[in-house]
Amino acid sequence: MATDEALADELVGTIRAWVRKDVTPHASELEHADEYPADMVAQMRAFGLFGATIPAEYGGLELDVSTYARIVEELAYGWMTLSGVLNTHMIASNLIKRFGTEDQRSRWLPRLAAGDVRAAFSLSEPDAGSDTQALRAKAVLDGDEYVVNGTKMWVTNGERAGLVALAARTPEGITCFIVEKEPGASFEGIGVSRHIEKLGYKGIETVEMTYTDHRVPAANVLGGDEGLGRGLHFILSSLELGRINIAARAVGVGRAAYDAAFAYAQQRETFGVPIAKHQAIQFKLADMATKLEASRLLVKSAAEKFDRGERADVEAGMAKLFASESAFEIATEAMRVHGGYGYTTEFPVERYYRDAPLMIIGEGTNEIQRIVIARGLLKRAEEAGLA
Repeated sequence: MATDEALADELVGTIRAWVRKDVTPHASELEHADEYPADMVAQMRAFGLFGATIPAEYGGLELDVSTYARIVEELAYGWMTLSGVLNTHMIASNLIKRFGTEDQRSRWLPRLAAGDVRAAFSLSEPDAGSDTQALRAKAVLDGDEYVVNGTKMWVTNGERAGLVALAARTPEGITCFIVEKEPGASFEGIGVSRHIEKLGYKGIETVEMTYTDHRVPAANVLGGDEGLGRGLHFILSSLELGRINIAARAVGVGRAAYDAAFAYAQQRETFGVPIAKHQAIQFKLADMATKLEASRLLVKSAAEKFDRGERADVEAGMAKLFASESAFEIATEAMRVHGGYGYTTEFPVERYYRDAPLMIIGEGTNEIQRIVIARGLLKRAEEAGLA
């Protein structure tokens, strides 16, 4: 269901105003301290953002993905970390919304929508990233519970989460489990084995998690008994939303870098005129603005197709691929426009430069995106009788 346009504009405008007032002035300080933005997350909860795409009947805002993508862009414009706080939460929520049983939706979606429970998403392992068939984490049925053992990697929000959408192998195949835990470094058989230090994307934990004989009720198999062995299908479908999120935050980071470069180019003077008057700088600004606009339109196209209930794997992949590459190029050019100052922590462009590469890698590397796009195009051609 499409969100009312006036309501969407009002909500996005509210988020934009908050970001400029309370996020942008403090983002670099928190980022360099690698400090979790507790107050900002509390405000995001007050806005209802943890229930952004969750249906109203479960207490959510029931926004369409087009509006959600605009909100993600605004958050990433101020500080990309804030959009990361939402992403895995929304992927897990979307999994339950789309594929959970009615009991599972009634049980978890209201708490997720209210932000009472934060969610994490856990697919990758130390030896299984893009190659999902190499997953080794196992879940063995024992009575009315599954016993889970394995190590999971790159878990954003893993320590603070109270719920984890976990992929593990069962005799039927890869299955998705809804794992409940207490926030913290350890809970029963679940432990945070290490925090992963990152180039950028500071202020939010990315962890390795181990499962040692951890028991999960059989009732927590996503989709019930019919969900056994279908976890990978569920997850790959929900990654469309994750890739739209990544693409939208790439637009946000790219826009922040462009705005910083544009403003600096009008202030900085060389040879008696602002550097914005020099053709070399004008070429950079023109290319940056063009890539940014194209990225935003690709995100809009993917989100609108998702909202129509159509398969958007190709469009989400295209948006993620182009927007993330563009964000990195824009951040690099913004640094060059700033000259020596761009290499200092005095200006925020160094943060954009460190944050941008995450989008090239996150939610499937861009090499994988190209495979997803090509296979999707070939499949559509076959279905249309053109191949």
